[in-house]
Amino acid sequence: MNGVMEMFRQATIAFALILIAAPLPVHAQEAVPIGNFGDWETYKESEGGKAVCYMGSQPKKAKGKYRKRGETFILVTHRPAKRSLDVISIKAGYTYQSGSEVDVVIGEATFKMFTDAGHAFAYDSKTDGAIVKAMIRGARMIVKGTSSRGTLTTDTYSLKGFTAAYKAINKACKVKAK
Repeated sequence: MNGVMEMFRQATIAFALILIAAPLPVHAQEAVPIGNFGDWETYKESEGGKAVCYMGSQPKKAKGKYRKRGETFILVTHRPAKRSLDVISIKAGYTYQSGSEVDVVIGEATFKMFTDAGHAFAYDSKTDGAIVKAMIRGARMIVKGTSSRGTLTTDTYSLKGFTAAYKAINKACKVKAK
């Protein structure tokens, strides 16, 4: 995953701005790798002197009738100082169709996420937690979304190493496992 660390770092800063809606810039320190676990990478950094831990992965398979698509990935982020845990965010690599939802399928469970430009988020923290629990039990995750041009995409993520990566970010940010 060439350049994944920088991609995660930039995405984390962008997500921090979205999630806290702060008018001031976020002062983040360089992300420090915690480790790689199967198909997942983990990092810790500091925003305003507070720990932020996150893990991410890129799809193993991406399907759709598109000519060009940007980078696609999923993050799970902890910001314990803000009591923000298990925040799921998906970067599509394109702008989603306005007002559309993303389907996340893990095993028999399907979760809906709302879209904002090129990202998808769970509607609430309860859904974030349910998705994380499903990811711990699952082997793969399928994400289906529609671009602003009407192109349906299906991305398949491996959940190999997810549980170990999740435990690593919990430990790094001193978060008790669910």
